[in-house]
Amino acid sequence: MQNPTDSCASQPLQDVEVRASGVHGQGVFACRALPRGHVVGAYAGRRYSAEEALARDWDNARTYVFALSDGSYVDGHEGGNHTRLINHSCAPNCRAVEVRHDDGRREILIETRRRLRAGEELSLDYRLDVGGDDPAAYRCRCGSRRCRGSMAQPSAREP
Repeated sequence: MQNPTDSCASQPLQDVEVRASGVHGQGVFACRALPRGHVVGAYAGRRYSAEEALARDWDNARTYVFALSDGSYVDGHEGGNHTRLINHSCAPNCRAVEVRHDDGRREILIETRRRLRAGEELSLDYRLDVGGDDPAAYRCRCGSRRCRGSMAQPSAREP
């Protein structure tokens, strides 16, 4: 299932495996049927405060970054797990849920939105915040009938 030489193998996830994706590069696939609401795992990685993230030069870097509501960020590229390889879809079958623990710690959990079949690829709607960039520069390859053509956050005019 998981390649022991993979940098993510130190934090394996149950019920999923990584393999070639028809959407983009590698993807995460269900090893068995997963019920709606199943927590696949936590999005793991290096934490950055808002100040650290703003100071970092992200240009031309492959990023696996999730923003949290407290302004901090999780970079799955550093110390992450296979959740970072979940591809984008405009009609996703998973969602990212921010959880705040009693001690104030926040984390992102990846949860199924519906029942998934064994072998089905997991997907998230990235809803990228592209600032003033052209959303068309963040082309979507999901192939969904509801594809909006971009991985960017939909505008207020879009459904």
